[in-house]
Amino acid sequence: MRRNLILGGFLSCLVVLAALVSFIWTPYDVAAMDIPAKLRPPSASHWFGTDHFGRDMFSMIMVGARTSIAVALVAVGIGMALGIPLGLMAAARKDSWLDELIMRGNDLVFAFPSLVIAILITAILGPGAINAIIAIGIFNIPVFARITRGAALSLWEREFIMAARVAGKSQTRISFEHILPNVLNLLIVQGTIQFSLGILAEAGLSYVGLGAQPPVPSWGRMLADAQTMVSLAPHMALIPGLAIVLTVLGLNLLGDGLRDLLDPRLRVRRS
Repeated sequence: MRRNLILGGFLSCLVVLAALVSFIWTPYDVAAMDIPAKLRPPSASHWFGTDHFGRDMFSMIMVGARTSIAVALVAVGIGMALGIPLGLMAAARKDSWLDELIMRGNDLVFAFPSLVIAILITAILGPGAINAIIAIGIFNIPVFARITRGAALSLWEREFIMAARVAGKSQTRISFEHILPNVLNLLIVQGTIQFSLGILAEAGLSYVGLGAQPPVPSWGRMLADAQTMVSLAPHMALIPGLAIVLTVLGLNLLGDGLRDLLDPRLRVRRS
């Protein structure tokens, strides 16, 4: 529905705006500790309160948004850059050895819980934002490959594709000139969903110490730091938790709204 698109777009833009503004301004230095001001509740001087080191929570949320968006965005980009061509190739060569190889490889990745394997990969490669991106990106590849293949298969029997084949165009050229533009709407919607899942995965990895490392703020590590302070300073857990929830909610609503807007079958049904 249109209100999902508006609300999701508003929440998503709010988070993106906070991340962009953090490049040039934050109320306080996120690396500056002020022990006498630790564990202060939200106030006029510290809108979201302070943590156990006296750091301003609002500033940390802003920079943490930048970290989460960067990791999730690059990870989704990796998944789309590799998964979409694989899906197009599998659809173009349906029932061939290449199609079977790609699909069985997808099944192998899907056989394991994504977050558990991401933790394993980052544990092997070492903690850090780059390795978190690699781990999350690996599990986006089969998602986009499977969705692209499924959507492309239904198009290969259409008349305009047959006309392109009669005109002498290669399967690769048809895939990128005719198939891809017709499945792009579906991939954009899936991209917003994977983006929200990437933010959750980054928070999970940071929570166990395998994501972005100090002094770079991360929403997941802020939650980890707050777990022993809940009774003394509940805002330490509430603020980053709400940031994650609202961001994921906004992206899911945005994806739902984009699906309703871009899917012609839904437009016909509503009319």
